[in-house]
Amino acid sequence: MPNIESAIKRVRTSEAANAKNSSQMSAMRTAIKKFEEAVVAGADNVDALYKEAEKTIDMAETKGLIHKNKAARDKSRLSKKIAK
Repeated sequence: MPNIESAIKRVRTSEAANAKNSSQMSAMRTAIKKFEEAVVAGADNVDALYKEAEKTIDMAETKGLIHKNKAARDKSRLSKKIAK
């Protein structure tokens, strides 16, 4: 544990940011998995799940959690699955 006050504050800040980032990444992965499972199962709400997954990917890209090329690649893969 750091002794300097600013370093102590930085530890607190980074812990909070890490928790928030982990939560958003988990939400993104969950939305993608729900969409993929719905496509395999042939569910009728595939379009809504696709929009939700695309939205979470865009939010992760905007926040800097994933690179823009990864976001584009992931969205492309999702759109290929919905087109089948």
